[in-house]
Amino acid sequence: MAQLSAHDLSFIFGLLGNIVSFIVFLAPGPTFYKIYKRKSSEGFQAIPYLVALFSAGLLLYYAYLKKNAHLIVSINGIGCVIELVYISLFLFYAPRKSQILTGWLMLLVVGALGMVMIFSCLFAKGTERVIIVGWICAVINVAVFAAPLSIMRQVIRTKSVEFMPFTLSLFLTLCATMWFFYGFFKKDFYIALPNVLGFLFGVVQMLLYFVYKDSNKKDIKELLEHEEAAKSTGVEISIKIEGNTDKALHSVEKAFPYCGNQEMTKAKILK
Repeated sequence: MAQLSAHDLSFIFGLLGNIVSFIVFLAPGPTFYKIYKRKSSEGFQAIPYLVALFSAGLLLYYAYLKKNAHLIVSINGIGCVIELVYISLFLFYAPRKSQILTGWLMLLVVGALGMVMIFSCLFAKGTERVIIVGWICAVINVAVFAAPLSIMRQVIRTKSVEFMPFTLSLFLTLCATMWFFYGFFKKDFYIALPNVLGFLFGVVQMLLYFVYKDSNKKDIKELLEHEEAAKSTGVEISIKIEGNTDKALHSVEKAFPYCGNQEMTKAKILK
């Protein structure tokens, strides 16, 4: 079997990168199905999809300047379409205030893309233009990969992985790995270097998941125990001390200061 050339390897990793990236682009699908079912996007934000649109748009322009970067063009073209669909659905179901804010942010994204294109055309030529836009893409991608830091901080603080599903972390890590090797074999370090950071953050997210994945089960078990105790105690107090409501309430609060059903227990006693 003939040894694979750098060109062959870059094509293989680029193709795999397209497949994994497509899966990542589709990851918010359940969120938008939930929005569709509720007929409201209240409680959700459009910012992640606007950032993803900006990043995909920049990479599309970079691939256009670089020439023969068909695999970058294909996935980022698809990505732009998917993100526009998400943003359109968000705007359709969003409250008026969110629609206005998202509309202004959308104008900002389009304006920023336009500014990059105009300035790169006016102040640079040939390979210089590719270098300038390449560096801008690298910086934006680093910022995108650094975004999960807030989620990781939340996981450490709350000891809960509710908002950091393992599957998404795994696919983001695979995505970064594929595009790193694509950039490496293509000698395109504007693509390769940011994905080193993406890989490292992905690995850290998966490690955090395994560290804190059982915390949710423990918390749910404790909550159920507290609820059961609160229910039984509420019934017992309502029978024993009918004439001293304030004392009963104080007893419940003192006995179960962290109980989620404390207000429910108070209501039972007041009745």
